[in-house]
Amino acid sequence: MTRFALFSASALTLILSGQAFAEEPLASRFTMEKTENGFVRMDTATGEMSICTERSGQLVCRLATDERRAFEESLTELSARVTALETRLDSLESAGETEIPDEAELDRAIGAMEKMMRRFFGMIEELQRDFDGKPIVPPEPIPDRT
Repeated sequence: MTRFALFSASALTLILSGQAFAEEPLASRFTMEKTENGFVRMDTATGEMSICTERSGQLVCRLATDERRAFEESLTELSARVTALETRLDSLESAGETEIPDEAELDRAIGAMEKMMRRFFGMIEELQRDFDGKPIVPPEPIPDRT
């Protein structure tokens, strides 16, 4: 019972602190410190720091050096992936896998399919005649139930 009470109290504390953090206003999340060149803004939730300067009456913030380096490395990695994907796409296109068939090829394909279907149904009719001596009667269409 003691463990249950301790666990319940801990869970309740975590839930309430999570709600308080979610409801925390942005004004108390960031702290600003004045420096000789402007301001340093720190996000108290993540620890990220930005350097802010006043330009034309507005406060403009940019990432700190470490964060900027991480951002540029991520950007470089993503650029390399995009380049690799574009190269792969170009090689697939040059291999002819994305070409659309012309009218003559489509006509040939449809003609072959039509010929195959006629032969197939002809074989079915022959089999039907062999079994009952009667030609195949197509079934009645199913009524639309919608």
